[in-house]
Amino acid sequence: QLGDGTTTSRTQPVAILSSITQLAAGANHALAVTSTGRLLTWGLSDQGQLGDNSTSNRPTPTEVLTTVSAAAGGAHHSLALKTDGSLWAWGANSLGQLGDGTTTSHLAPVQILTGMGGLAAGGTHSLALTTDGRLLAWGANTYGQLGNGTTTNSHSPVQVMSNVAALAAGSEHSLALRHDGTLWAWGRNQYGQLGDGGSANRSSPYQILSGVAALAAGANHGLAITTDGRLRVWGLNSAGQLGNGTTANSATPVE
Repeated sequence: QLGDGTTTSRTQPVAILSSITQLAAGANHALAVTSTGRLLTWGLSDQGQLGDNSTSNRPTPTEVLTTVSAAAGGAHHSLALKTDGSLWAWGANSLGQLGDGTTTSHLAPVQILTGMGGLAAGGTHSLALTTDGRLLAWGANTYGQLGNGTTTNSHSPVQVMSNVAALAAGSEHSLALRHDGTLWAWGRNQYGQLGDGGSANRSSPYQILSGVAALAAGANHGLAITTDGRLRVWGLNSAGQLGNGTTANSATPVE
């Protein structure tokens, strides 16, 4: 999954590519977009998550698509956004995470949507943002991570919110930043990763912050940058991932 042509783990960075404009990591695979729009993938491909029409692992980057602007990696699936606004998906699909209306895995990219401007991949669910700010979700929904008020998996995209500017997906939770600077969360909340002060799962978006400029999601924690430059974090902290000097989980955002 390091893409250096070996299976040797590295304790220091090694250069593997140049002219890269965007990148993403799945559980055990990686994706990179070059300055000319070529999508390269490498690593584990047991369920076709590399998109090269095989299940062979690749220790070096392999070209999968062209005219790509962004990519995202789930646990065992991948997403790509092309410059024409079309969204493509491939890899594992047992829970509908590819969004093509089936539960059939795909070893090569299949087009799912058009008119898209953003994307994110959770462990087994996916999020996409239309150019007019509508948030769509599909895939696993055991904990309400799709945000459509149910816990039923969806094999096709369902609309969740409007007026959205950015999105992020954790393992089993989701985050959305609206144009008004409010931050919303939904899905699994066992470790406080929704930041709402409790531990109950939510199947619909819930506002947790305002005045937010950027966001990100780890597997079971969340991060937000406020408009005045403060970093707020919440959720699982067993390995110190919140960075607040403790290993105690936090169900509310801490600076």
